[in-house]
Amino acid sequence: MTREVEFVAPEAPVRAAAELMGELDVGALPVGGPSDLRGIVTDRDLLYRVVARGLDASRVRVAEVLSSPVVTCREEDALQAALDRMAAHHLRRLPVVDAGGRVVGWITLSDLARAMLLESEALQRALAALTEAEGGVSGAPAPR
Repeated sequence: MTREVEFVAPEAPVRAAAELMGELDVGALPVGGPSDLRGIVTDRDLLYRVVARGLDASRVRVAEVLSSPVVTCREEDALQAALDRMAAHHLRRLPVVDAGGRVVGWITLSDLARAMLLESEALQRALAALTEAEGGVSGAPAPR
């Protein structure tokens, strides 16, 4: 999980949200603040709710296009619980909240995949076997 979470204000223009996403190289931002999570704005929200409609990204506010309600997980949740929640709601990222509901982190599918890979010896062995096999993953002959 990433503990340093960047938020975007609900009254910010979507252009500012898109610029921040680009600077951070992320596909979504939580809207509001750690104690006041209003929603999440994703690159897809911007594409379908602003660009596809031909709206002016400097005039449309983030609050007008954000996705809500927000699905979250708790700090103490197991990885599998977070993954199950993401799968059930077709999400790629989740805000992580403490017992009081304050956002304390952000977890993505990449974070979960990396953690599961590191924890799974069987998966690590299988991947090692694939990369060591002649031709490797790409099917090209191994250099000699």
